[in-house]
Amino acid sequence: MSASNILICISGSISAYKAATLASALKKNGHNVKTVTTESALKFIGPAALEGITGEPVLTDMFNPGHEIPHINLSEWADLIVLYPASAATIARLRMGLAEDLLSAVFLSNNFRKPYWISPAMNINMLSHPAVVENLEILKKWGARIIEPEEGVLACGTVGKGRAPEPDKMARMIEEVL
Repeated sequence: MSASNILICISGSISAYKAATLASALKKNGHNVKTVTTESALKFIGPAALEGITGEPVLTDMFNPGHEIPHINLSEWADLIVLYPASAATIARLRMGLAEDLLSAVFLSNNFRKPYWISPAMNINMLSHPAVVENLEILKKWGARIIEPEEGVLACGTVGKGRAPEPDKMARMIEEVL
């Protein structure tokens, strides 16, 4: 198997810690991994963990000196882009085409030339809200692959659908398509 370039985008969700384990599994399988986070994702997972695992800086800002047009460069670099986990707010920004941060600018600049996966992770009530349901349906219609959330105990203590798939399962799914 040859190495692929995988961009893991991480939004603000308690499930953000799973992205580090996914990155580790993909690196162990020989892939090149970079991460892009929203500012809110960094409230849940620190950049040191992601940088230590990937050997790459965590990218958050479109205006870092020395990183001209990072959204275009990242879209060109990646063979697969995975938004894991995807918060309701980030899903809404993608659906609306807002490029107010690096993560959403990467989404727009990719324009489905390369596979783009979205793994929602949130409370069951948020996940079933008509706005979130409609946003996911539209993103799927445009060409995104929506990874179905799993059922189980959620961070708030509620039991139901809304958990991001476990990192090993995500890694297997990625390996299958690469």
